[in-house]
Amino acid sequence: MASESNHSTTERPQRHRVEGPQKHIIAFVFSLLLTLIAFAVVISGDVNKDFIYLVLLGTALLQVFVQLAFWMHMKDRGHVMPIIGIGFGVFVVFTMVIMAEYWAWW
Repeated sequence: MASESNHSTTERPQRHRVEGPQKHIIAFVFSLLLTLIAFAVVISGDVNKDFIYLVLLGTALLQVFVQLAFWMHMKDRGHVMPIIGIGFGVFVVFTMVIMAEYWAWW
């Protein structure tokens, strides 16, 4: 009796998709560019301090997204729970900062 397989001969097993170094190089260059922008804004002394704070906050947020997406692979499937955990942690920290500000200024 010949053994029968549940797989057809035309199906190939799913392989894990491997990312090449191109995306990592692009993310690294983007991270360096964001860092250089932040340094350039701080070093230039003729800029309004509010604008400096805004640029620093913007580049920091972009840097966080680049780090999470490319270096910690949060853009890939199967990372829903870590993303929920990070989001909850950010919510708790912002709540604590708002409470501390309210308590300090009251």
